[in-house]
Amino acid sequence: VKIFVIAEILVLVWGLAVAIARLMPGPAGQPVRMLAIAYCDVFRGLPAILTLYLVGFGLPISGLPDLIIPPIVGLFVNFDGMTAAEIRQYTRIPLNWYCILALTLTYGAYVAEVYRAGMQTLRYVIVPQAVRRIMAPLLNDFIGLQKDTALVQVIGVVDGFNQSRMIASNAFNLSAVTIVAILFVLITIPQARFVDRLLERDQARMRAAS
Repeated sequence: VKIFVIAEILVLVWGLAVAIARLMPGPAGQPVRMLAIAYCDVFRGLPAILTLYLVGFGLPISGLPDLIIPPIVGLFVNFDGMTAAEIRQYTRIPLNWYCILALTLTYGAYVAEVYRAGMQTLRYVIVPQAVRRIMAPLLNDFIGLQKDTALVQVIGVVDGFNQSRMIASNAFNLSAVTIVAILFVLITIPQARFVDRLLERDQARMRAAS
């Protein structure tokens, strides 16, 4: 749940930033538009499980976190007199955050396209108004995001599904897995019904306007 909630917030913000970048006008905005288009094309083409694997294992191997994180943490923590192990403890990034980053990159690409479609339907773009118009498609993406949090096992993070799988292996029955499956469905159904309600209300508003 923690991974899903944090990723959902970051996806909303990051997707909006990418959508605005894709809509930047004029020749001056072309490099930014091209970067945003390339990002959307790449991460919409990559399966979420592959992105999780590349981020969860690739980033630590690349050494980038060790180059970026210590100077940032050093602005707030005095490392003088600390051993290398103690410094590492302060600057180590938990696996959960690699999962959140991977899911944000994956779903940010999809949500950016949803934002962009909503903005392009308005002659004068007002972000809050655009967000209201695309709320239903956004919620559909978040239902997918919620289900894909079960993929975090690929880099060793233990979520509800993987915990239930370990319990099932020890107990030789699937009761724990069944309970987790029911919980996923119970969380998803209200969201799906809310999406249906939003779509019906939007269609009713359009019929009334016409």
